[in-house]
Amino acid sequence: MNIVVPVKMVPDLVEELEVDAAGHALDRSFLKLRINEFDEHALEEALLLKATHGGTVTVLALDTGEVDETLFTCLAKGADRAVKITGDFQEGVSSHAAAVVLARALGAVPHDLILTGVQAADDRDGQVGILLATALDLPHVSVVSGVEPAPGGKAATVRQEYSGGIMAELEVDLPAVLGIQAARAAPRYAPVSKVRQVMKTQKLEEIPAPPVEAGAGSTVSRLAKPETADRAEILEGSPEEVADRLLALFAERGFLKR
Repeated sequence: MNIVVPVKMVPDLVEELEVDAAGHALDRSFLKLRINEFDEHALEEALLLKATHGGTVTVLALDTGEVDETLFTCLAKGADRAVKITGDFQEGVSSHAAAVVLARALGAVPHDLILTGVQAADDRDGQVGILLATALDLPHVSVVSGVEPAPGGKAATVRQEYSGGIMAELEVDLPAVLGIQAARAAPRYAPVSKVRQVMKTQKLEEIPAPPVEAGAGSTVSRLAKPETADRAEILEGSPEEVADRLLALFAERGFLKR
């Protein structure tokens, strides 16, 4: 089974984020990027499937940020191939454009199963997997937390999570695109020493990105940091005193109707 995992570089939310001068996006001058958390789960699920059922795992990524190190890390974790799609992606790319680029690149990469992260930390729209499946004319299932290929490799049973902790089991024909929310195990760690060894012994493959004209679907009209609000007020005293103080506060702010 040939499994492909597209991964995306997203802003590291631990770092301080700044809005650019135009107010439409993050200032990418000093922006630190890291692999999307959900994509790490997609890779882990792919590696678990490979260990159980055999096959290969290919990681695919657009050339953004420190993507080389990320791809070498994926190889150190157990991926067989790492492919970088080269092009002008440093200022970011919309979900629609990314899906078209990935779909065209996959024409040169054998695939029986494509595992994407269910969404990315920077846009939260969860559309790349759906758009990719549409471009490839393949079935798609999202919010997946487990995959089990059927004998013969023509179908797979997937576990899909609904609100309230309800789980469903669905059968999907292969090849297919699945949006992974959580792997069956926590994403594995690759030691720095192993990543450095892989950098010396393996090479990244490169595929030039084709020209793409794809609408963004939505545009950002304004981006701003949240305004700093007043600190919370802790009410102390007996229950009666706290209740009286709450009533007074509600009255001061016009929340009470008389």
